[in-house]
Amino acid sequence: MNYIAVLGAGSWGTTLANLLAEKGYDVSLWSYEKELAHEISRTGINSVYLPGIPLSNNLEATADIEVAVKKARYILNAVPTQFTRAVFQNVVQYLNEKTQIISASKGIEHGTLMTVSSILEELAGRQVAVLSGPSFAEEVIKKLPTAVTIAAENYETALLLQDVFNTDYFRVYTNTDVLGVELGGALKNVMAIASGISDGLGLGASTRAALITRGLAEMTRLGGAMGVNETTFVGLSGLGDLVLTCTGTLSRNYTVGFKLGRGEKLEKILSSTKMVAEGVATSKSAFELSLKHKVEMPLTEQINKVVNEGKNPHDAVEDLMTRSLKAE
Repeated sequence: MNYIAVLGAGSWGTTLANLLAEKGYDVSLWSYEKELAHEISRTGINSVYLPGIPLSNNLEATADIEVAVKKARYILNAVPTQFTRAVFQNVVQYLNEKTQIISASKGIEHGTLMTVSSILEELAGRQVAVLSGPSFAEEVIKKLPTAVTIAAENYETALLLQDVFNTDYFRVYTNTDVLGVELGGALKNVMAIASGISDGLGLGASTRAALITRGLAEMTRLGGAMGVNETTFVGLSGLGDLVLTCTGTLSRNYTVGFKLGRGEKLEKILSSTKMVAEGVATSKSAFELSLKHKVEMPLTEQINKVVNEGKNPHDAVEDLMTRSLKAE
């Protein structure tokens, strides 16, 4: 049986590690936090990110990166985007030529404006697959029906990984548009913050529907400018994930936006939880990508100003609604 290392013991990394372990794989879950790794090994529960949920006996936890990856046939990255490079700089020395890397993180790196798979490919010198789609860890761990996408440039690799991850409650579709799938997963987090702000301001369902629709238009425009298949954005990793995170209260990014709309300060919101809302960091990178590729993304621009420049959400809404009129 192939050995799998999952890096990142947050709710999503732990959920995917548990799913794979329950399928019979030998799984090692790496945690940056030693105390958390010890707790999972000792009690079989991740009380920080998935409290009260027993994990598979096939799942081992460790804080030693070498122990986690040195035997791995597959490495699944669930480390938050802005920390991925630092973690994998320590991982690459332990890779063998057959190790397949899969990314399950959704974001765009500051400065380089690289997606997670691009970071991993640069460091590891090999193609990286991407797992994305509308999926809340808290629902998947309870085996609620979920459908996601596995993307790999090599179709045979996509088929192989489809079989690795698929279960009777976690349905996996294949795709070869890695960048398109990854952009959808990253950009929808920015739109989820916008949707949360809208609801926090009490603007209603009509406003939320407009945000989702125009947000999808922005995502598609940027993807087109970056050379991806625009139809990817109407699939699970695009529209599917966008709808989920813009309407589901389990969404971290929606929650951050909702609290911003209610008048809370970002620093207080982020300090109140250990969960990482990827859209906070990605909003700046996404706006910089729009400038780089000369793509108009007014929603992204305003969310960047609210999140990173402290703009009042009311003023952001007014600026969006009073822009010059355009055709759809």
